[in-house]
Amino acid sequence: IRDRYQRRVRGKSATILLRGASKDVLNEAERNLLDALNVTRNVLLDPRVLPGGGSVEMALSHHLQENAKKLSGIEQWPYTSVANAFEVIPRTLAQNCGANTVRLLTELRAKHATGKENLSWGIDGEKGVLADIKQLGVWEPFIVKAQTIRTAIESACLLLRVDDILSGISKKGSGGGGGAGAGAGEE
Repeated sequence: IRDRYQRRVRGKSATILLRGASKDVLNEAERNLLDALNVTRNVLLDPRVLPGGGSVEMALSHHLQENAKKLSGIEQWPYTSVANAFEVIPRTLAQNCGANTVRLLTELRAKHATGKENLSWGIDGEKGVLADIKQLGVWEPFIVKAQTIRTAIESACLLLRVDDILSGISKKGSGGGGGAGAGAGEE
């Protein structure tokens, strides 16, 4: 830990001593400390923050749905699929806090559809209601949010490439499709 997070300012350094009643408690304290140090590091590297509570994901979902309406046919499918995928975060928050998921997501979609002034509205994870997340003071580092979205899209692209490869192999191996082949079941 010391090597990654020790910062010398005018020849001074700090040491953090952790104590715990058991090894499990100590390990949990260390994990929590590392999480806090990583958040601090991320905010120092890039001080931009975004509101939490699924508000960013719902705003992105709404924007993608609006863009999908401008397209027709199969061209809009990727937009709607990614928009639906972004809604997983607010849906999970609603489920975890015991709220009525369908009602809450419907209200959140409507809130985001009414205008740009409602982009910071999300789910209050403690009460299970809609709230202006900026007013609650729930923030997420931009760098973490951007990396999460980037990783999710790269993973989806990788799965699509693997699917293309596997479907190409299966078409090549079957001799033009047809599954069991001609004459199956005949004797």
